[in-house]
Amino acid sequence: MGPAIILVRPQLSENIGTAARAMLNNGLTDLRLVGPKPDWLSERAIAAASGADRVVLGAKVFDTTAEAIADLNRVWATTARNRFMVKTVDTPKTAALAMRTIAADGQKFGVMFGPERTGLENDDVSLADTVVTVPLNPDYSSLNLAQCVLLVAYEWYQAAEPTLPERHMTKGAEPPASKEKLQHFFDHLERELDECGFLRIADKRPVMVRNIRNLFQRAHLTGQEVQTLHGIVHELVTYRHRKGKQHSGED
Repeated sequence: MGPAIILVRPQLSENIGTAARAMLNNGLTDLRLVGPKPDWLSERAIAAASGADRVVLGAKVFDTTAEAIADLNRVWATTARNRFMVKTVDTPKTAALAMRTIAADGQKFGVMFGPERTGLENDDVSLADTVVTVPLNPDYSSLNLAQCVLLVAYEWYQAAEPTLPERHMTKGAEPPASKEKLQHFFDHLERELDECGFLRIADKRPVMVRNIRNLFQRAHLTGQEVQTLHGIVHELVTYRHRKGKQHSGED
C-alpha cells in the first residue's frame, strides 16, 4: 500500500495524465481528484498517461479536499512557499521514510498537490499533518505538477527497504484518527466556538480556525482521543447552559 495522490483542482487534463504516468512508474495507483474541470477525462489525459490509462480511468473524483482525505490517517501537503503555519516540514525523502513506517502499521496516508498556477490554498494545507517542500535551487525552484508527483513517488519507491525511523506507537496501539473523524470534531468545536462568540471577529476567523486545526493536527490524535475531545466540548457546553439557566433563575 502506497500513498494516495490527491490532485486538488487540477487545471489541465494532460497534467492529470502525466501525473498518473509518474505514479505508475513508482507502483502507485490511488489517484484522487478534487474539483477537476468537467472535461478532465479527455483524450489528452489518456494520451499524456502514455500507458498508465488504468490509473487515470480508476481515479476517484471528490467535490472537496476534506472528502478526498476522509479515510486517511496521515496527510502531507506539498508547497513551495512559507504558509506561516506551525507544521512539521519534510523533504520528499524524509516524508517517504515516515510513510514507510506508518504503512508498516497499516495506516492509510496520502499527499496533496495543488493547482498548477497557484498551489494549495491555506485551507487545504491546514487539513494536512505535515508539509513537503522540495529542496531546489532557491533562484529557480519551479516544478510542474507531474515533476512534483514524480519526486514524491520516486522517494516512496526507493525507500522500500530503508532503515526506518523510530516508531512512536507501541505494537497494537490505535493509529491516528481518520481525517473524517477529525473533520467531524472540527465542525463540532467550531460550531460551539461560534455559538459562544470566540470566533466573533469575522476578518480574523479564517486564520483562527486554521490555527486551531493545525494545533490538533500536530497531535496525531487517535479515534478514542477525538471521542474524548467531543465529550469535553459537550460537557463544557452543557455546563455553560446550566450556569446560564441558574443565573436566569437568580434574576
